[in-house]
Amino acid sequence: MKKRIFKWFVVSVTFVLAPIAYGAGELHIFNWGDYTNPELVEKFEKEFDVEVTLTDYDSNETALAKIRPGGHGFDIVVPTSTHMPIWISEGLLLETRPDQMENFRHVSEAWRNPDWEPGRLYSVPWTWGSTGISVNTSMYGGDINTSTLFLDPPAELVGKINVVPEMGDVMSMAIFHAGGEACTDDKEILKQVRDTLMAAKESWKSIDYGTKEKLVSEDVAASVNWNGYSYRARLENSDIQYGYPREGFPLWMDNVVVLADAKNVENAKLFQNFLMLPENAALISSFAKYANGIDGSDAHMPEELLQAPEVVVPAELVASGVFIPPCPPHVQEMYTAIWTGLQKWCNSSVLVSV
Repeated sequence: MKKRIFKWFVVSVTFVLAPIAYGAGELHIFNWGDYTNPELVEKFEKEFDVEVTLTDYDSNETALAKIRPGGHGFDIVVPTSTHMPIWISEGLLLETRPDQMENFRHVSEAWRNPDWEPGRLYSVPWTWGSTGISVNTSMYGGDINTSTLFLDPPAELVGKINVVPEMGDVMSMAIFHAGGEACTDDKEILKQVRDTLMAAKESWKSIDYGTKEKLVSEDVAASVNWNGYSYRARLENSDIQYGYPREGFPLWMDNVVVLADAKNVENAKLFQNFLMLPENAALISSFAKYANGIDGSDAHMPEELLQAPEVVVPAELVASGVFIPPCPPHVQEMYTAIWTGLQKWCNSSVLVSV
């Protein structure tokens, strides 16, 4: 796991969050890789005289596995909406009451009371986006708005496909393609999903997170991918376009929370409040290329980001986007069995009993 430490000499600045002021010390952030703007970190350090340490992870499961045993040393983590109820139910988070923080007034109404965390007692928005398919249009000239590209690939893409190893996204797209709904436990649908994925994997080149580099270098022609990461790839290779599967595609939001065993709680709360300022949310989006949940942030972002096809869903495909709810445990077990079998490249008969 990579660790990057940002250090600057800074001047202490007093900031009022509630009735008390705080500053100075440390803050240890555990976040997705290549997702945190160094300018944001530097700005926070300078304003509050806090030294920030940033450590990367590559999946929700990796983050949970690291935090559950304790002794990790982190203060902040950034779970996806599908996993927030897990963090809360397992007692891993501190109830910091962002809804009572000064800058909560900037949170967009649509994100103040999300299904995955009613009332925003624990988290503040980081970014939100979609999972679709990035395609190099110089290598494939057909329809890119379909999950068929990785589930039943055309000849031009066989052996040139990458799939991100994020179970929730891939399973959801396969379920939608089969005509099912999010978190379905329909056995016939899941049999179809299992068989489709096991057959499709023979046409894939890799199951990997290195999507941007693979696409830019043309090591792959298509990849199941996140919209912001696809946007960043397009900036380096203009042939890359982002497809929104009409059969259905996942929507998600990543959220900033404070861990129950955090050592630097007040600094972590400062960071949560800091992120809800429009100009700071704009720094997050400008770097990661995703939308955020903060009103007024558009005024601080470049116009090309606001108009990017990876950020603005085509009107005719908006209805295909689905926020994936946390699935019940028995459903999660079935999905995990299918996913584990897929990653091990096992015979489909041993994947799951459905």
